Amino acid sequence: MIQPEWYIILNPTAANGRAERVWPEIQKLLKIASLDYEMVRTKQRNHATELVAEGTARGFRKIIAIGGDGINNEVVNGIFLQKNIPTKEIVYTLIPMGTGNDWSRTHQIPTDYKRWIPLIGKAKKVKQDIGWLSYYKNGHQRQRYFANVAGLAYDGYLCKKMSEEKNFSTAIGFLWLTLRELFKYKLRPAKVIFNDQKITDHFYTINIGICRYSGGGMQFVPHAIPDDGLLALTVAGPLSKWNVMLNSWRFYNGTIPRHALVKIFKTKEVVIETVGETPTDVEVDGEYLGTTPVKCIVLEKALMVLRP
Repeated sequence: MIQPEWYIILNPTAANGRAERVWPEIQKLLKIASLDYEMVRTKQRNHATELVAEGTARGFRKIIAIGGDGINNEVVNGIFLQKNIPTKEIVYTLIPMGTGNDWSRTHQIPTDYKRWIPLIGKAKKVKQDIGWLSYYKNGHQRQRYFANVAGLAYDGYLCKKMSEEKNFSTAIGFLWLTLRELFKYKLRPAKVIFNDQKITDHFYTINIGICRYSGGGMQFVPHAIPDDGLLALTVAGPLSKWNVMLNSWRFYNGTIPRHALVKIFKTKEVVIETVGETPTDVEVDGEYLGTTPVKCIVLEKALMVLRP
């Protein structure tokens, strides 16, 4: 029996179950587009990483994920953790079906699967950088790859709260959680080390970007370029809660660097150290990981992506 060309990983819970509900329609469009595939479903968190290893062990080199930024991160980790096929030989794309769809924004992948699926067979291949990050959880050092944005301080704290609650699966739910937790959050001191510079402060947010969008279209790293071999670093000092709210419009239009307490940089490596007794929370691609100390480096043009 001839093996199909495409390996599709579906997150059935994406978009409150919409990914599973529209799968029959997606099947029809895949057939019309003459995309020969095998489909597998995720069953729990991080299952997609395991499924990538299983697929590549059987020789699959073309992978499609169906879901949001969460499964996107899991698949990317699967690609770089598996040892079956050289990563440069793997081609990957996403059929976006999540809450934020931030990674797909950078690559201009349509959120309308009816538009995107007919284009996949003739899509462009582009290479993008990948971030690698070490962090701590329960006293043990761990590692994670990311394709989009890593966030520390309030970003990490918020993602931790999101992992504990289930009412953020809509844009309104996410906004409510963001505003509610903003007034509970206490700024923590940290030290950011990069390019022979050291900045110690009480940070509202620290963002490290490969791509520019996060949090459902926000631009904390508007200077990020996905294939320049550099990490886009944004640090925001001790803003007051009301200052954050009054400048929230800057998060969406890319003008956040114009604020006096916000600074942007480019670097190949960044280290964030704990200052005092309380570590700083960290998330990547919207998934809570753990805490500082954190080290992040860039892997230049490491992932082959299909995009329009």
